[in-house]
Amino acid sequence: MCLAVPAKVVSIDGPTALVELGGLTRQAHTTLVPHLKVGDYVLLHAGFAIQTVDEAAAQESLKLLTEMAEAGQGEP
Repeated sequence: MCLAVPAKVVSIDGPTALVELGGLTRQAHTTLVPHLKVGDYVLLHAGFAIQTVDEAAAQESLKLLTEMAEAGQGEP
């Protein structure tokens, strides 16, 4: 199963961007999203920004991922 997670674009340098997810920053290739701007949210998969998403959708996805992680902490 593949999973893409939303991340916020912090800076852009040529074909790569620095994105933030849960307090961590990572580099992401941006060739699939050529009109990217700082402050945009992207879906990040395997080091590639694969599409932009609006902030509300990104925040909802992040909230659901956090809830799933918290729910799984009590299981062996």
